[in-house]
Amino acid sequence: MLSRQDSDMLGVVAGCLFGVLLGTVSGLVPGIHSNTIAGFLAGAAGPLLILFGAEGVAAAIVATMVTHTFLDAVPSTFLGVPDPDTVLAVLPAHRMCLAGHGEEAVRTSAIGSAAGFLLCLPLFALFMLFLPPLQEYIDWGIGLVILFAAGLLIVYSKTPAWALAVFAASGVLGVFSLGYSYFSFGLFGIGEVLLPLLTGLFGIPVLLASMRSSQPLPAQNFSGLSISRRDILAGGLRGAVAGAVVGWLPGFSSGTANAVLVVRRSSDFESMDARSYLVATSAANTANAVLGIAALYAIGRMRSGAMVALGAIDLPPLSLMMAAAAVAAVFAYLLTITSSRFAPLVMRLNQPLLAKIVLVFLIVMSFVFCGPFGLLVLLVAALVGMIPGLVNVPRIFCMGAIMLPVMLLTLDLIRL
Repeated sequence: MLSRQDSDMLGVVAGCLFGVLLGTVSGLVPGIHSNTIAGFLAGAAGPLLILFGAEGVAAAIVATMVTHTFLDAVPSTFLGVPDPDTVLAVLPAHRMCLAGHGEEAVRTSAIGSAAGFLLCLPLFALFMLFLPPLQEYIDWGIGLVILFAAGLLIVYSKTPAWALAVFAASGVLGVFSLGYSYFSFGLFGIGEVLLPLLTGLFGIPVLLASMRSSQPLPAQNFSGLSISRRDILAGGLRGAVAGAVVGWLPGFSSGTANAVLVVRRSSDFESMDARSYLVATSAANTANAVLGIAALYAIGRMRSGAMVALGAIDLPPLSLMMAAAAVAAVFAYLLTITSSRFAPLVMRLNQPLLAKIVLVFLIVMSFVFCGPFGLLVLLVAALVGMIPGLVNVPRIFCMGAIMLPVMLLTLDLIRL
């Protein structure tokens, strides 16, 4: 007969594996974010506590979150559909897919996520020790940092006037959507309004272009990674630092970190090295998730839906949560590499028909989780998201939907 300690450990292991499974589903299926799965775990906490125990449920939440940051590269690459954390990574990844290097893009993203996880661990320790006493000053300066970053992006664009217009239009839409997010009432209660907002801005325009295209996606060929170890380390470190910073700061997301990563001349964004950027953005995505755990344990701040779900139960030891995150990262890396090998199967599908199916699925998902308000946001966001293609402006400026509300909020100019 198992002792109490053995039973608790078995629950943690089972919960971790269950989280890996859920994270795989949320990563591979377009439109399902890890926050959605976290909400499901929180809502089903009663029976799950019986199955896994409190520590097992916590391990499931952490494992889901970490696994998702690896697997979400697959639909971003092959379908061009983002979630709130891959809205910018989808651009170079899908471009590589159109050039026949989709499998390489997914593998590069997986390496970036793995690098981000490993490189953010020292930052995790430093943040836990030194940042809590400085939190009050950090909160005050966030809006100014975003203002500076957005200003650089716009000034160094090819057409600053159009860049400003797209940034402002998406920003106003973001303020409206987040300000009235309590209207996003779906079948499961209040839904995450970022789902229709960012899907409309970044996913719908890509799908509509795929539906109009009569040319099938090219055959995918993989003959190895075309990126050096030095570039992997440099991109992973850059992404880990950016992801760690926004993982600690209130109101930021991995999407914001990815925007900061391209504050360099945004006019070069469409032609920048896709592989190095994928490593950096994937590293930022995973580091952001991991440092969210540090923020919860150190200062009680909940940076994501997953952390809100975790904070709703008795927090287990931090070492246990980091062990669950590490196990999930290993499984997620292997699953992502395996998923990339199924690229030929995806390529045999009728791409315009597949785009239509995904489009209908995303519309249904927006309604299910956010109701009529979600459909309204999705429609307006799709209209705004088509502007960059019409005026030849990089779609990065649609990140105003996130950056402007956070900037105004932290400068105490609006209340959301």
